[in-house]
Amino acid sequence: MAFVQKNLSVLAYANGFTLWHYTTPDTAATVDTTGYFNAAADMLRPGDMLLANTSTGGTTVNGIFAVASNASGIVDTADMTRFDSADTD
Repeated sequence: MAFVQKNLSVLAYANGFTLWHYTTPDTAATVDTTGYFNAAADMLRPGDMLLANTSTGGTTVNGIFAVASNASGIVDTADMTRFDSADTD
């Protein structure tokens, strides 16, 4: 699939930082591809973070992406830090 604008929403904004939420049936690896968020380049800034629910069509993977760069409209995010690791307690 591709980026879907309506699935990106602001959770918080302060001091030039935005915390976003994004949900998609795409895998985390697909979302992490350079250029995936290009359609939102006018909104995303380096350092912004995206809480994400990926692979929502199957076994959902939850985590956070950081916007690593946004230069000339090309957005790149760092690899997802996952929240869904096994609970050992």
